[in-house]
Amino acid sequence: MVHLRIVVPPDRAARVHALLCATGSAIDVMRFENASTRPSGDLIMCDVAPEDASVIISDLKALGIHEDGSISLTATDTISDFADAALANAPGSPADAVIWEQLDQRTSESVELSGTFLLYMVLAAIIAAIGIFIDSAILIVGAMVVGPEFGPVAGLCVALVQRRGELAKRSALALAIGFPLAIAATIVATLVFDAADLIPESFDTNTHSFAKAISSPDAFAFIVAACAGIAGMLSLSTAKSGALIGVLISVTTIPAAANIGIAAAYGDWSTAGGSAGQLAVNLGAILLAGTLTLSIQRQLYRRRLSRRSATSTR
Repeated sequence: MVHLRIVVPPDRAARVHALLCATGSAIDVMRFENASTRPSGDLIMCDVAPEDASVIISDLKALGIHEDGSISLTATDTISDFADAALANAPGSPADAVIWEQLDQRTSESVELSGTFLLYMVLAAIIAAIGIFIDSAILIVGAMVVGPEFGPVAGLCVALVQRRGELAKRSALALAIGFPLAIAATIVATLVFDAADLIPESFDTNTHSFAKAISSPDAFAFIVAACAGIAGMLSLSTAKSGALIGVLISVTTIPAAANIGIAAAYGDWSTAGGSAGQLAVNLGAILLAGTLTLSIQRQLYRRRLSRRSATSTR
């Protein structure tokens, strides 16, 4: 269940209370008159089925509650036969529910071009580079875990589906600065490692298994990236576990960026170009698949809104 805490101006409190009481997927509806002072108004709380949370919030926004009051939501575990009935009253599975307001919050936070984001990009690329140098799959996976790049990619998907220009600009800026910085850091790190004689003498960008595979984009690369985009968006929008999804997403991006830096440091522009192509294909496939996935989820949400609107007008 999702717990809603709503501060409602007194002139609309009765309407909001009646709306929630008439909603079959809402339970534990409580109203406390004049309980809030900033903003001023009545406090109304309830628990709603996740599938209907965004629909109810949409009704509240239509009443202007988010402008003159406030709407807070948190996930909650409710043990009650009433809760079971509320969930049964909301078509679909709670596990598949998309709460769009939470999705907006997650993406807005993850697309910030901050020092922490850039540091993670640099660290992930350097770890991936070392993994390529010593042929260590463990380090490659470690770089995938550290990489934060899916946040801005997901932000672009959300921006395209919801037509939010500002979010698109912020997401694109984070990627446009993050990846070049990671590549530049890898070039510098490679030159330092080479000068310190840390790179194995047997390493060669043309024959190394990881380097060669990463710099050779093919149909499978596109398919894997598309699957990663779908899985990542489902993980983000339905609040599934995101740890392994992060690994899947990064497998197609961070290693490619690191390999560009390594190849550039060695002056192997053919390999650098192939790795850049791999990065472009992967980002494009993730963006396309993620946007399509979110578009389908958005269409299902709009259909639910239409059904609720039709029911309320009868």
